[in-house]
Amino acid sequence: MNTENIFKKALNLDFINMEEAKYIYYNADITELMFVADQIRQKLKNFIDTDKVGWIIDRNINISNICVSMCKFCNFCRAANSMQAYTTTIEQYRQKINELYEIGGRQILLQGGLNPDFKIDFYENLFQELKKEFPDIKLHALGPPEIFYIAQISHLNIETTLNRLITAGLDSLPGAGAEILVDRVRKIVAPIKCNSQQWLDVMRIAHKINLPTSATMMFGHVETLEERLEHIIKLRNLQAEKPLNNYGFVTFVLWPLQSKNTVLEKMYPIKHVTASEYVRMLAISRILFINVPNIQASWLTVGKDIAQVCLHAGANDFGSIMMEENVVASAGSNNKLNINAMQHAIRQAGFIPMMRNVKYEQQLNN
Repeated sequence: MNTENIFKKALNLDFINMEEAKYIYYNADITELMFVADQIRQKLKNFIDTDKVGWIIDRNINISNICVSMCKFCNFCRAANSMQAYTTTIEQYRQKINELYEIGGRQILLQGGLNPDFKIDFYENLFQELKKEFPDIKLHALGPPEIFYIAQISHLNIETTLNRLITAGLDSLPGAGAEILVDRVRKIVAPIKCNSQQWLDVMRIAHKINLPTSATMMFGHVETLEERLEHIIKLRNLQAEKPLNNYGFVTFVLWPLQSKNTVLEKMYPIKHVTASEYVRMLAISRILFINVPNIQASWLTVGKDIAQVCLHAGANDFGSIMMEENVVASAGSNNKLNINAMQHAIRQAGFIPMMRNVKYEQQLNN
């Protein structure tokens, strides 16, 4: 086994396996990995315009901070009897969405955790109300753990749950709650959430009914490199199953754990992901993930400068300006970009900013 043969295989847009991925991760120079990942990015020009880098204006709105999962990396969630527990009101949604509209955004990332009081009718009513008041708002909402939980407590199967939510207004499904799709890891960091297979099963059904989705990975905690690669390969294999011309995973986002004051940090020795480790992992993701068109650099967790480097290591998207982000911020991230700074950062890296929607369709800049 040698790096030259593995890179040749990757540049031919063939799937490389776990052992090959491990070999180049440990043995290839980071500049080699970045070069090969960038070449693959350019070879995927049927999917993406290689001169452009995507970005979006959206707003995170948490439906509630009540969640029974109590993941060990989350400082945001509260028990139902907590004095700090809340559920967002329609008046608050109205204010937040109007503020989003004022700066040109038309999408909200809507998440709320595992709340035993919220069965499917709660979400149907919420989505319908939001669409009634804001007909052109796009709801990028929930995630596989929430879908699985809603189905369970509503005594429905996954497909029925998704179809009812789509009818109510769901436009796309984020890849939230993936963490690492290996049960050894999930039992440590998020033991109450659905397991790896259940997460994948929700996404398989979403792909079957052609609901656009994203894929994610939160790394840099208790997982091994092999488990990171297993996570990506599981996602890649699921993407390979999707019906022809269906959306499947439109993008892949990876970010390092933000662990400040979390239970996880107190229980386990967390070695924070370095800048070079993040770039290396992102490049490996692009090399492995040849059947997912877009790779997003997480400026929110690694900062603007490292995210710009990632645009030369396989990434072609800068994500959102993240108007109102609570979960990552509560664990120590304080990076911020406004609309002008986002576009300037992309141009500074040598690319053309392309305002997009969740399907990576170009939108007109305001």
